Amino acid sequence: MKTALIIVDMQNDFLPGGALGVAGGDEIIPRINHLAGEYGLVVATQDWHPRDHGSFASQHPGARVFDMAKLAGCPQVLWPDHCVQGTFGAELTDMLDQSRIEAIFRKGMDPLIDSYSAFFDNARKKSTGLDGYLRGRDVEAVHICGLAADVCVWYTAKDAIALGFEAAILLDAVRAIDKDAFDKIQQDFLLSGGRLL
Repeated sequence: MKTALIIVDMQNDFLPGGALGVAGGDEIIPRINHLAGEYGLVVATQDWHPRDHGSFASQHPGARVFDMAKLAGCPQVLWPDHCVQGTFGAELTDMLDQSRIEAIFRKGMDPLIDSYSAFFDNARKKSTGLDGYLRGRDVEAVHICGLAADVCVWYTAKDAIALGFEAAILLDAVRAIDKDAFDKIQQDFLLSGGRLL
């Protein structure tokens, strides 16, 4: 069975000190660099938001970061401005060895809907093309690492299962924004047929 490694959003803004830094996010980079050498196919994702993205609290007068809103009919956490196209924060970190990454799939470009998953936007209206890319390479299973475990990694893993891939989250190569939320997510993922490695 051919397995691909999906590296999710290892961008400067998600590392400690970034606009939406995940505690310990930098600690997993050596592990991810090592893992990349163990897979025949490695792909990555990159949040790539326009400056006026609707998920930004700054676009909602009177709103605060982490307030809840709606975008395209979906519940939406309002985030600090992050991973804005063409900025340093949006770049994949220089600490990530990109030599094994065959393709990078950008997401979150539509200002009217957020996109956590590597496969679809949050309303599942648009595909990133990753599904077709993996099938074109005869991939049947995906192992997922990166940031953040309780948001983009989780949505990617859920969609992978829904699309018929065998999916696993690599626990030593992810970090979460909310560790308690991620603990619950792990149980849900196992119940849906996913694996934790």
